Amino acid sequence: MTDTPTHTTDPTQATDPGGELRFPDGFLWGTATAAFQIEGAAALRGPSIWDTFCRTPGKVYGGHTGDVAVDHHRLWREDIGLMAELGLGSYRFSVSWPRVLAGGIGFYDKLVDELLSHGIQPCVTLYHWDLPQELEDAGGWPERETAYAFAQYAEQVADVLADRVELWTTLNEPWCSAFLGYASGVHAPGRTSPVDSLRAAHHLNLAHGLAAAALPARTRVGIALNPSAVRPLTGSAADLDAARRIDALANRIFTGPLLHGAYPPDLLTDTASLTDWSFVRTGDEALIRQPLDFLGVNYYTPAVVSAAPDGNGPRADGHGAASHSPWPAADTVAFHQPPGEQTDMGWSIDASGLYDLLMRFTREAPGLQLMVTENGAAYAPDLDDPQRIAYLEAHLAAVHRALADGAPVGGYFLWSLLDNFEWSYGYSKRFGIVHVDYDTQVRTPRSSAHWYARLARKGAM
Repeated sequence: MTDTPTHTTDPTQATDPGGELRFPDGFLWGTATAAFQIEGAAALRGPSIWDTFCRTPGKVYGGHTGDVAVDHHRLWREDIGLMAELGLGSYRFSVSWPRVLAGGIGFYDKLVDELLSHGIQPCVTLYHWDLPQELEDAGGWPERETAYAFAQYAEQVADVLADRVELWTTLNEPWCSAFLGYASGVHAPGRTSPVDSLRAAHHLNLAHGLAAAALPARTRVGIALNPSAVRPLTGSAADLDAARRIDALANRIFTGPLLHGAYPPDLLTDTASLTDWSFVRTGDEALIRQPLDFLGVNYYTPAVVSAAPDGNGPRADGHGAASHSPWPAADTVAFHQPPGEQTDMGWSIDASGLYDLLMRFTREAPGLQLMVTENGAAYAPDLDDPQRIAYLEAHLAAVHRALADGAPVGGYFLWSLLDNFEWSYGYSKRFGIVHVDYDTQVRTPRSSAHWYARLARKGAM
């Protein structure tokens, strides 16, 4: 911690939107981050698959790494002070598995105490993509043993934090871990095996079930999925079937066992040319279906698909250019870029997809609380960011509409508090409501931070 503050206050005030949308009392207003993206202090933890991936030429923009990131491991008290200044009620952060293996769990122990001292509710995510390299060397998520190692790690973290932390998410976006990591290779560990990606998806599901069963009864346990709002390009039978196929791979491969205790039959049929799914053992699906206290929904943009019988359709699926597809056995599906505004990620802006997903899960799992565990947008580094405010306003209006229509949404975690390491994009994309100067680590709240602070304090938009 430096003697002088490393953040400044931007007095810019965003224009308040006309009309008032009031959210329920007790609604959680938070932000979210991930360990590898912000912590730095790489020498104080073991290596992860992302350390290895960053050092593989051509995998990460500019050869950027997470060695320093935004130095949160050093500046954590200041960052919590910023959250308190903004009036945030909750903070969703991830624990670094490699840091815990290196004996560094004390960092999170102090972090939790500091959050609570400011009246900020901690929400722990046990896994946000940073698998210890030693486990990848032993086979990674395609191997069953990784799920059991994860359960042991979950118990270790819970032994230290569960007396003060109520909210837990086991995994963040297991779709990305499985399919970007093991099928398309655009994320760590950079493997390109469709069969391994399906094995990884199952063992991630199993890891969730094992960890959820291991967490103490006093905790509230969920998982943060990145479900896709999949839409057919036209109403033709072929396009509808393409949407069904992608829905199985994007959504029901996780919600099937998580919510219903079984993988969907059409998924097994669609992928039968790749695997017989014999890696799913008797009892696995029941074990995965642990009681959930909430379901986390991460949402940024919808997907528009059509049939492409020749396999040569457009591939703008929003997950980065790759010579290998993240969609096993779906070569006859094309992805289309919807018209209209886009964020700096090239993602189309359509808040109706968030509404649709919240209502879908309300119907599919009546009574299960929902949390928007990630939502936000990357834009230029400017301190005045009206585009981000407009994006957030539209998506929060969609959340409010879902609440009015009966969706039991308990909170919203904006992605992200700070500009940070954006995976294969390195430091070239900025999602933070707080600007970070990567040379000096000075933090400066953007207009969107002040806008969100007013919203969080008032509970109305």
